[in-house]
Amino acid sequence: MPIRQLSETMINKIAAGEVIERPASVVKELVENALDAGASRVEIVTSGGGLNLIRVTDDGSGIPERELALAIARHCTSKLTEDINDIRSLGFRGEALPSIGSVSRLSIRSRTAASDSAAEIGIEGGRVLPVRPAAANRGTTVEVRDLFFATPARLKFMKGERAESSATSDVVKRIAIAFPAVRFTLAGSDRSTLELPAADDSAEGSLRRVAQVMGADFPDNSIALDAMRDGVHLTGHVSIPSFTRANALQQYAYVNGRPVRDKLIAGAIRGAYADVLPRDRHAVTVLFLTLDPAIVDVNVHPAKADVRFRDPGLVRGLIVGAIRQALADAGVRAATTGAAGMMAAFRPGAASYGHGGPANGHRSYDAAYRASGPSGFDPARSPQRPLDMGFDGAGLEQRGLRESGQAAFDAGPLASADARAGQDEAAETLLGAVLGAARAQVHENYIVAQTRDSLIIVDQHAAHERLVYEALKNALHSRPVPSQMLLLPEIIDLPEEDAERLALHSETLARFGLGIERFGPGAVAVRETPSMLGEANVQQLVRDLADEIAENDTVDTLKERLDKIAATMACHGSVRSGRLLKAEEMNALLRQMEATPGSGTCNHGRPTYIELKLADIERLFGRR
Repeated sequence: MPIRQLSETMINKIAAGEVIERPASVVKELVENALDAGASRVEIVTSGGGLNLIRVTDDGSGIPERELALAIARHCTSKLTEDINDIRSLGFRGEALPSIGSVSRLSIRSRTAASDSAAEIGIEGGRVLPVRPAAANRGTTVEVRDLFFATPARLKFMKGERAESSATSDVVKRIAIAFPAVRFTLAGSDRSTLELPAADDSAEGSLRRVAQVMGADFPDNSIALDAMRDGVHLTGHVSIPSFTRANALQQYAYVNGRPVRDKLIAGAIRGAYADVLPRDRHAVTVLFLTLDPAIVDVNVHPAKADVRFRDPGLVRGLIVGAIRQALADAGVRAATTGAAGMMAAFRPGAASYGHGGPANGHRSYDAAYRASGPSGFDPARSPQRPLDMGFDGAGLEQRGLRESGQAAFDAGPLASADARAGQDEAAETLLGAVLGAARAQVHENYIVAQTRDSLIIVDQHAAHERLVYEALKNALHSRPVPSQMLLLPEIIDLPEEDAERLALHSETLARFGLGIERFGPGAVAVRETPSMLGEANVQQLVRDLADEIAENDTVDTLKERLDKIAATMACHGSVRSGRLLKAEEMNALLRQMEATPGSGTCNHGRPTYIELKLADIERLFGRR
């Protein structure tokens, strides 16, 4: 078959296959056009999941009548100068409108502020209709009917009406977060109306818009970010570790105001939360990256959802470092949703759930009680010592606990009323602390503490597990990791580029106990491995490291393996469920939690404590 020039209609249909994947793609392109036109109000109406009708109305600058024909022509745009490296608008390719018009019945009605009347142009399956006069207010209305009628094969790949409507809602919410000063309305016969009132561009206004989209619980369970490194500015909010979701759909990322779904950013978020979340849970985040347009490429795909950074290591490092620093600075915090669940459990008629034993599953409460006896903790009968990880007597004496509370400690974990009276005076000074003063231990597993305005319930095993883990990590990373010399070096054949990358990171790997050096072209020799790994699969470890360095320019794989071993050691070395604790030990645990970053969750991502406000308790009893 001879080479021939494709028709303009065919070219637009091919482009539509990349730009217009589903109705949500149409809404995205049209809403972005409205925002680029300076709209302060955007209204979207859909029908049939967007396949029957999509109408987007804005109050932007409008399109002059003489430019309507150009607006629907391929590669015609008002948003791009001759410098492709200086893109400051959401759209810039000039492909959306002709692509949509080639697979649907499209009409554009627009009026500028300087015009006395509006004008309208239409396209039906790629056939352009003449411009005609119309009546309209200032702004633009784009109406898309019978989407994909010109390409029936694409209709077979559409999901149900509800799924398409949901995808459209997600697109609108994702864009709306970045533009809090714009009012968005999404309505139609196929959905319930979504109203997002305009706020302002301040930090408070942005947080209000985030709450409108992500729920009122998020602001109360989030931490603000504000960090900068080498010209890249990161702002936004991230959830505390005890506030999570089952998927990553609630992770929003923006680059210069553009919503993106970038694997590098998603990987950085996972890395930042690696120590505090289980693998099946995901953080809730809203991240805004602001940087020079010249150092980020948004022209990767026609859908403009992917970006490429000139220095991906810088961006990843900034995100991971900022989130970890924010989590550390936030101290110990419990999710407000935990209290809500607790309130629901206390209400009359709430479902009850059986508890088969302690959370760690090592031994039953009865067995633990028999081992310790009713008179309190006895080292001779327990497999482990009391809570002695950094809980020295000097620190307790400074808080006035040891002497004044000795009688209560001698009386056992559940002290008598007389002994409690002496303890209360000493504990009064601790009521202002974040986790308050320990009052009792119930079911030999849960510490009940009191603050000035709340009740705290702590899972003693989960809490101490986090404390031991953090101590092990600090010891592990504050000095070079001990290594063991291999009797015979392990020679590993690799592609030349992988071997070169590993050699460049050899000094960092040596700090983690892995001794690597080049061994001729396309090979490395491993002479030492971290002692903690024991009999490790060196071949697989080195190949995994090479893959990660190629993708992210980091050696986190090795660090994560060492941290996982530390987590296992912490789990087995922590105070067990079923251990009777004295009041001194319980208070020492609470104080150590307050001083340890990330102590709101255990190593497996479960919450270590729940806080119930006094006002909530009073509501349970009908006093408010």
